[in-house]
Parts: sequence; structure tokens; C-alpha cells
Amino acid sequence: MSMFGITQSSRATEQQSDPAATVCRAASKRSQRVSGFAPKPFSVAQVLYVSIMTLTLAGCTTMAPKYERPAAPVPVAWPEGPAYKQTASATEKPVADIPWQEFFVDEKLHKLIALALENNRDLRAAALNIERSRAQYQIRRSDLFPKVDASAGATFTRQPEGLSATGRADTIDQYSVGLGVSSYELDLFGRVRSLKDQALEQYLATEQARRSVQISLVSEVAVNYLTLAADRERLKLAQETLANQQESYQLTKSRFDAGVSSALDLHQAQTSVDAARVDIARFTTLVAQDGNALSLVVGSPVPAELLPSALSDTLTALKDVAPGLPSDVLLRRPDILQAENLLKGANANIGAARANFFPRITLVSNVGFGSDDLAKLFSGDSFTWSFAPRITLPIFTAGANQATLEVAEADRNIAVAQYEKVIQTAFREVADALAQRGTIDDQLTAQQSLSDATAESHRLSQARYEKGVDNYLQVLDSQRALYSAQQNLIGVRLVRLLNLATLYKVLGGGSE
Repeated sequence: MSMFGITQSSRATEQQSDPAATVCRAASKRSQRVSGFAPKPFSVAQVLYVSIMTLTLAGCTTMAPKYERPAAPVPVAWPEGPAYKQTASATEKPVADIPWQEFFVDEKLHKLIALALENNRDLRAAALNIERSRAQYQIRRSDLFPKVDASAGATFTRQPEGLSATGRADTIDQYSVGLGVSSYELDLFGRVRSLKDQALEQYLATEQARRSVQISLVSEVAVNYLTLAADRERLKLAQETLANQQESYQLTKSRFDAGVSSALDLHQAQTSVDAARVDIARFTTLVAQDGNALSLVVGSPVPAELLPSALSDTLTALKDVAPGLPSDVLLRRPDILQAENLLKGANANIGAARANFFPRITLVSNVGFGSDDLAKLFSGDSFTWSFAPRITLPIFTAGANQATLEVAEADRNIAVAQYEKVIQTAFREVADALAQRGTIDDQLTAQQSLSDATAESHRLSQARYEKGVDNYLQVLDSQRALYSAQQNLIGVRLVRLLNLATLYKVLGGGSE
């Protein structure tokens, strides 16, 4: 059992405890011990021993180590503390089981995500990588079977008088046709099977990579959509503020012309107008850049009717997001499954490296017909055949096989470290998102209250100024405070919605 209560499993099925399997396992263990050292020149006894081992291991699978999933280097539960509110009950549906069509309910966002899934080039490249890995797996798998080739040929040879047995110059015609097996390797030690297993895990890893890209793409579309909505809302607020500031400036100018207000009041009103104009220019740029980013992630120009006008509080219909247990994330996040597939592939490579220490038996055979007369090619005694088995024993490789094994083992250890790092990164991402989720509602409530209070303060300061109780500096300060509070309120609302999109991604949201 792992620390999450997940049963350690291996793709290899457990062998039955019959005599043949017992002998096979024992022979495999002895071969693995031998493979840990660089081979020395073989004596006659060693050659006999290797031959017996060859026959004994004929029914075994591979020499790869038995795979066991490494224990996850993270706690068994999510962090707790003031930043984390109580997690949802176990009856809540996990995010990993919720398709994006059900998680995101905004109709415009729905259509944009569908466009992105159809046109995004990163997702298209990920799908093509799957096809490429599938073809590579088929290539490796085909090595398990003999390659049968059909051949036909003709040879015309002239022999001079000096080389002819008859003393005369002769012309010799030869015709042949046949079927042959070229260099078929008897995979007694699982070298070809190990390479096939490695290619299979690579193929499975690319499928998980595609799922990871798709989940990230759905989240990224939502993030860009929400950012554009927030910046459009900020631009609208800046434009409304500019209109109000211009009215206030005209009022102050009228009072200045009448000798009621001072030049200081007039210039202070002018600074408010100019500040609003600066923000309008800045947010206009951001809106354009947000639109470009959204078009890039969607993979095509976004229709104007699908662009958001303002932030919506109905991004998702979920009342709460159930994070589940860390084990759920480990089992469902495709990037973790991808890292595990790569680890299994590196583990299979060790089997291929170990098999290099042992003999390779290749078969070459051919059957067909041959004749010196094309008309008699398929008649008479023209049938021919050949069978040429070959055994190759590694006597001296200058340490190449040992180095290859060490490289394979180092690659496996690197894959273990990378797998554990992916788990730790995933745990941190979820923990960060949960910490933000636990406090964002309180922050939004406080920011809304602050915005309401500054609005009332601005109304009172404006009334006191108009009655001559306060100077214009109080009005200016209240205007700036109100504008800042309203902009920050938009920012907090954006963060709250972005947190939901992030939770969808880091919790392995359903990609279908």
C-alpha cells in the first residue's frame, strides 16, 4: 500500500507457482545477477551454461525489474489552517468527474472553448504526437514477428575461355523466385519485448500529454476570457470616471471664473481629468492585447458576438468545489499519469539493456525455385531451400554493454525523481488554489464594503465642498479613493473567477 492507500501495482501479471514458472524465475534472477557485471571471455563451461540458460529462459517474458509505483512524497491530506476553509463533503462530485461543458455554464465561453478544441495548434500537435507514438509502437511490436519477403531475380554471367570448364567461352543464365525470412531474432531474453514495452509506455504518455494539454487549454480559454471581461469593465469604469471628472472640472472652472474657487482647486480638478485619461489609454491597450491573446489560444479570430462585455458571476453552477483526497489528484491528473508512463518505459529499457549481455539468435531462411532456363523455373527438380541460424555471444565489448545498462538504470532513477517532482508540484498547485479559495470570499466581501463606504464618503465630501464647508482637496482625495476601490473590486471579482478556472485545471477537470 502507498501512503495514500493506493495498492502498488504492476502491469506484469503475477506468475503462477508451477514448476516451469519457478525455474524461469530462478533462471531470470541468476541472469540478472550476471548482467550486473561486464562480461569476461567465455570458457567452454560458461558457453554450456549460457546455452542451458538460453533454453531455460525461452518461455520467460523480459528481464526488466518488476515495476512498483514510488510512494508519493507529499502529505496524505491537504494543508489546514486559517487560509483553508473546510473541504466539501465526500458526497460532492469530484472536479475530475465533471466535463468542462458542465463546469463552465457561460454560453459565450462554451462556444469559445469548442472553437479552441477544434482550432488550437498546441492541441493539434499533441494529437499528432499520439499518432506518431502509435506508429513507433507498431514498429517495435512488428519486431516480435518474422519479416517475410518475396524475391525474384535473374543473373546472366559470361565466363571467358580461361575460366570455363569446357574450354570455351560460356554464358550462364540463372533465374530464381522465392520467399525468405531475413534476420528474425528469437527473443529469448526479452530484449525486443522490452523495447516494445518502452514504445507502448511512450505512446500512453503522449495520450496523457494530450489530455493535459486539453485541460490546460480549457482553463486558459476561461482565463483569457475573464481577463478580457475584467479589462473591459475597468475601461468602462475609467470612461465613466472621466465623464464625472470633466463635469466636476467644468463646475470648478465656473466657480473659479466667478471668484468662488481658487486656482489650486481648478488645477487639482484638472489632475483628476488627466489621470482618468491616462487610465482610459492604458485599459484600451490592455483590452486589445487581451483580445489578441484570446484569438491565439482559440486558434482563430474570435467573433465579436462571443466577446464578453463585463465579468459575470455565473462562471460555474457549482456551489462548492470538492478537492477530494490527494490520492484522487494523483490518480486523475494526466501530467502525473504521463510521468508514470515515462517511468515505466525507462524501467522497460533496463530489461533491454540486461538482455544485451546474453546471446542473440537470429534466423535466416529462404524457400523457392531456381533454374538456368526461365521456362523450367517451376518444373522438374528446381525447388531450393536454405536455413541459416546464427548465434552471437558478447565476448568482449570494451564495457559498452555495462555502460548501456548503467545509462538505462540512471534514466530510470531520473524518471523516478521527475515523477516525484510532478506529484509535489501538483500538490503545491492544488494547495495554493485551495488557500486562495478559502479567503477570496472574505476579501470580496470586505472590498465591496470598502467600495460602498468610499462612495458614501465621496458623496458627503462633494456636498460639503459645494456648501463651502471643505476645500476641493477633500473632494479630490475621496474621488481617488472611490476610483481605486472600484478598480480593486473588479480585480478581486476577477481573482475569484480565475480561482475557479484554476481549480478546474489543477484538480484534473474532466476533459470530455
